[in-house]
Amino acid sequence: MDTLVLEVLTPNGSIFNGAVTSVTVPGEEGEFGVLAGHVALTTLLKAGVIDIIKENGNKESIVVNWGVVQVANNTVTVLVDGAVAIRGENEGDIAAALDEAKSLINSVADSHAMIASVSARIESAAYSHMH
Repeated sequence: MDTLVLEVLTPNGSIFNGAVTSVTVPGEEGEFGVLAGHVALTTLLKAGVIDIIKENGNKESIVVNWGVVQVANNTVTVLVDGAVAIRGENEGDIAAALDEAKSLINSVADSHAMIASVSARIESAAYSHMH
């Protein structure tokens, strides 16, 4: 399967950089997926979850507050103000990441419905990532 390079950058540095087979991002106009060969575009991101399928088939999720995504030449560059990767080997790691992610979303969201939706989604995503 063709891959593309995904880089997720925050003011504190890179939180993800590697080959992926697909990435889904929370665009301002709604979620959209990017595969290899995607048309070039730049768009705003809203608070939500970036879902990543890595080259080895493993999934990873990164919760972001807001930013910009640029797609060009099989590279997806995501520049965000804040991001939390939902990854870990055990429930304690996952729970800590989820708490951090909820705080991040709470800091930008006006809407309780949005917080509830993102919280539910990251919890289900997180626990599906555990081996």
